[in-house]
Order: sequence, then structure tokens, then C-alpha cells
Amino acid sequence: MKKFLFLVLLLSFVSILPAHAQNPLEDKPVKMSEVVVTATRDTQETRKAPANVSVITAEDIEQSGATTVVEVLDKLESIQFRTYSGNSAQAQIDMRGFGGENPFGKTLVMLDGRRMNRIDMSATNWLQIPVNTIEKIEIVRGSSSVLYGDAAIGGVINIITKKGKGKPAFNASVIGGSYGLHAERVGVSGAVDKWTYAVTGENNFSSGYRDRSKYSAQGGGFDVGYSANDLLNLSLGVSFNKVDYQMPGALTKDQMEQDRRQYQPWCSDDDGSDKYTNVNLGVKSFWGTWGQFEINFLYGKKDLQMNMASWGVYSDTNFDTYGVTPRYILEKDILRFHNKVIVGFDYYNEPYEKNIFSDRGRTAQTGAADFTRESMGYYIRDEFSLLKNLILSAGCRFEHTSIDGSFEDFSPSDSSFSDTQNTYNAEAYETGLTWLWGKQSKFFAKYSTVYRIPFVDEVASFSGYGNNFFLTDIEKEKGASMELGTEFYPLENLKIGLTLFRIDMEDEIVFNNSTWINENFDPTRHDGVEVSLSYLRPKYFKIFGNYTYHKATFEEGAYNKKEMPMVPNHMANVGVEIYLPCNITLRSEVQYVSDAFLAGDYYNNAEKLDAHTLLNFYAQWKYTSDWLDLAAFLGTDNISDVKYASFGSNYGYGASYYPMPGRTFKTGISFEF
Repeated sequence: MKKFLFLVLLLSFVSILPAHAQNPLEDKPVKMSEVVVTATRDTQETRKAPANVSVITAEDIEQSGATTVVEVLDKLESIQFRTYSGNSAQAQIDMRGFGGENPFGKTLVMLDGRRMNRIDMSATNWLQIPVNTIEKIEIVRGSSSVLYGDAAIGGVINIITKKGKGKPAFNASVIGGSYGLHAERVGVSGAVDKWTYAVTGENNFSSGYRDRSKYSAQGGGFDVGYSANDLLNLSLGVSFNKVDYQMPGALTKDQMEQDRRQYQPWCSDDDGSDKYTNVNLGVKSFWGTWGQFEINFLYGKKDLQMNMASWGVYSDTNFDTYGVTPRYILEKDILRFHNKVIVGFDYYNEPYEKNIFSDRGRTAQTGAADFTRESMGYYIRDEFSLLKNLILSAGCRFEHTSIDGSFEDFSPSDSSFSDTQNTYNAEAYETGLTWLWGKQSKFFAKYSTVYRIPFVDEVASFSGYGNNFFLTDIEKEKGASMELGTEFYPLENLKIGLTLFRIDMEDEIVFNNSTWINENFDPTRHDGVEVSLSYLRPKYFKIFGNYTYHKATFEEGAYNKKEMPMVPNHMANVGVEIYLPCNITLRSEVQYVSDAFLAGDYYNNAEKLDAHTLLNFYAQWKYTSDWLDLAAFLGTDNISDVKYASFGSNYGYGASYYPMPGRTFKTGISFEF
């Protein structure tokens, strides 16, 4: 079957070569024709994608008063964030209910089409993405392994930054709030002849809700584009970021009752510092009737300094990412039916170095690791219009990844390995069907296979338990995903979305607290329902909401039919926007997350992480003239000061929790001219 699918795709590509070319406040219905890039690695209307897709615009971000990407995404269906410190520096994203300790490994995060997921077990540091640089965020739920490979299991998030256009424009904003929050942002953009430019900078600081949970982030970057002619476009994007943060540690339930804002005494010296450099050089060549060729040259650098005084471990981790991602896109009609083929290749080379010390001053080194992860992925995807409103899509991907390196132990026992290698061969297949009905509605069905290659830190056991530093028996995660969904408009301005999905996984990787090494899980099943609703009464109000049902269970082994930890069965968010005279907008939201078993509680026999309901309120005023756009906002999160935690664990030594902020106020002003 797999060979047949690949043959069909290849023949469809060859057959089309000789074919001929073919070239909220207004009184109108909600549009469905937003253009997304993530779903197919090329421009496409949302309703043509066989997936549940959301698009967050720069205006949405501004109106929300969000200071981080986490605040933007946290209220969408099937998305949950968990944090160890109550701030975005340590927030882990979980899409479609994978729970556990590292769900972020199953969600691919991209910045302008470039992978943000790193090869170690550190989650995305969302503070390295200033919100004032964002043009829009595309969220594609469900598997995209064929197009993107590793980690694209629960979904893909593509953050697209602002590009220069039109006459020069200068923008700035200032935000202040509870717990010492202040954020300052500036930017300038525009276009001159064939050139476009955008330059941004941001400073973000918070003392933190808890003692010793301070963070600060500074970042900046620029984007330059050049259109040589109708046949060639060039772009260069560069960004620099530095994030410093403290880690207050987990609290017991008794400690939270005494003082939720306290830090754990033995974590009094735990902190970290991340430095990022990202470069993206893109070339697009348009070949007329013969399609277009695109290639991106990627470079990323991360320097991580981690001080875990509570463990007596201090480490410096440095790794680079070198990537080349060419792809060829051809759109041709076959017998008057639209056809689009994408053929591509992804190559990444990522050297990784880690030095471990026993003191903050880095005078006593205990170990040194030197690894390289190299991956090569080949993919092809075809999108064919069987009928005018019926689109069939199919694709496949083959990927080869190797992880090799060495570790030197400087301790007296001197256990070490060298020239050790793990090799992973992975493949993914998908087929989807999208039916466009009515003027704006769609129905879709999709089947796909998925995989995830282990992190370097999952393969390398730096603790060396049992004198085994390199785990040669760790298998890649793999599985299959099925989903059915629809988006339709029963009324002109009423949009309803419904998606059902099932993901069957094998060999999910977890940390075994009793053996102190990473192991592959027994098979698991992830079932879910996603519902969304949006009703707009132009010039008056908008009602919106979403609901997610997750159930993740073990299907074999010692935990058979037990629920996976850290997966709430129910999540919901409902709200209303009211449009008042003088360009005033009021928005109120209610967010609910049900209880969940604590991390490590695979037998489901310990206390749970409590459910919580949050009430949030925002108000915005806008002024617009020919030369000035001015906006001011005031917001309050968790108005009722609910005491809750987003993450907790129980590994047999008692429950521990990471409290989240109480009532939080924010206010800010922004302008552009």
C-alpha cells in the first residue's frame, strides 16, 4: 500500500509536466478566505486545508493586550501551557492531549517557516519571540509529519513576522502591570523601490508572581526583502535574543496553603540564561508555467547556561543549527482539474556541546558531551481537485536521522563512551479529502502516520545511571492519526467548527523515576473533540467560544486502561466582545480547565491537579487618523484571584505543585505613524 501511494504521487507529478499553465466592525459576514502557509508549506485558503486551522492576526494580539506568545495561544481549543515558574520562559505547550513531562516534543513551532524546536529537551522559550514583531500566527492542529517531519504530531504553529510595506511607519508601545511587569517595544518598517525593511526591538521584564521567579528578555531583529523582478525574490531575516530567568521550585500542598508565592528554600540559587541568534536567507524563483523554486538557508545558535544549585549541577550547553530546505511547487491543470504538487528536501546538521560543573564559578568540571544530530528528509505531496469542490490530497516522507557523539566523565569512577551512534529511519504517509460546500463551509477527513525522533538529552543519560551514558535501545515514537472535521455557517455571521480525532501512539518516550533513564512507553491512545463558535453582530458585539475534550489512555502493559497524567478531560473558553461608541471595545472571557492526574501518577491512584476557572476582562480604546494610530488598553486576568497550578507531579515521594499567578493587572498604550 505504501509503495502504491508513493507511485501514485510520483506519476501524478510527472503527468502534469506537459500540461498548459493557468495563470469586525463592518456590515459583512465573517470571511473564511484567510491565507495560511503552514498547512501545505505554500499559500492556501484555510478552508481548503484538511485540518482544523486558526489564524491570529496582529490586530487580535494588540486588542488582547498580550505580552507574550503564550498569552496569545493559551485560550485556543486543544492548546494547553504548563510552566514550572509561572512565566513564559519555561512554558511547555501541549496540543491534543499528550501530557507527560515533555509534550512540547509533539508540537512543531516555527518562526517564518523555520523550526524553533531544539534537539535537546528544553521547551521553546517563548520570550525570544517579541509579540510586536508578529504579523500573524497560524495554528494547524493534527499531524503534519509528511511536510515537516519530526515533532509535527499534535500540530504545527507557524509565527510569521511583520514585513515592510508602503511608506515608512514607526510604531512603539509601553505596557505595565502587576508583579513588576513592564515591556517596551519599538519598530520601523516600510518599502523603497524594490526593497522592503522592518526593524524591531523589545525589552520585557517581570519580578514574577512568586518569590525568585523574575525574568527579563531583550531582543531585536530585522528583515530585508528584495524583488529583483517578477522572477526572483530575496529575503534576509536576523534576530537576537537574551532571556534570564529564575526557578523557584515546586511547593507542597501545605506550603501553598501557607504562602503560594514563596520559593522552595533549596532552590534559592536556581536560575538560567538563554541566548539566541537566528538567521534565515530565502530565495524564491518563479518559472512561469513551470512553477516556482524556493530555498531557505537557516542558521540558529543557542547558548544555555543552567544553574541547578539544588542538584549541585551547573551546565553550559551550546548548539548550532545549520539547515537547507529547498522545495519545488508546480500548479497545473489536468483535464481542467486543478492540481498542485510540492516536492522538497530538508537537511539539518546540529552540533551540540555540553559542559557540566559542580560549582557556579565553573572551576570544577565533572563531564563534557559532544554530539551531532544530522537529519535528511525527502517529501512529496499532491493536491488534486477531483471535482470543482472536492479536493484529494496525499503525500509521503522518508527521513534518516543519526545521533552520534561522546561523553567524558571526569569523576573518579571515569565512565565514558566515544564514537557511539544511534540511527533512525522514519517514514510518514497521509491522505486527506476536503469538500467545499456552500459559500464558505468545508468538511474534511484525514489519515496520516506520525513519528518523533528522540531528543539528544533522551538518548544521552548524563547522570550515567548504571555506567550507561548512551541509551542505544531508545526507539523513535511512531503512530497513526485519524480525524474528521467541519466548519460551517448556519447563519451569515455564525461560524461553527467541529473536529473529531484519534491518535494511536507506540513507543512514547518517558523518564523512569525508578531507573533514572528514559524508556519507551507501552501503546497509548489519544481521543479528542474540538468545538469552536464565533458569532459577529457587526458594530455591536461578538460572541466566541471553544471546547476541547481529551482522553489519553494506555492500551497495554502495566498501566492498561489508565489515563495518562497531565491530560485534563475538559477545557473551555467563552467570551464576548462589545463594541461601544468612540472606538471602545470591551471583552470578557471565562476559561475552564478540568482536573488531571499528576505527572508520574501512571496508576491513577494519587491526588489530582485541581480544576480551575478563570475570569478575565479587557478594555481597549483606539484612535485613527490619516497620520496616527493610537490605542490604549486595560486588562485584568484571573479577576476572582483563583489559586491554581498548571503543573504538578507525584513520583512516589508526595505531591508537588507549581502555582500560577493570582489576580493580574495590565495596562498599556501603543501608537504608529
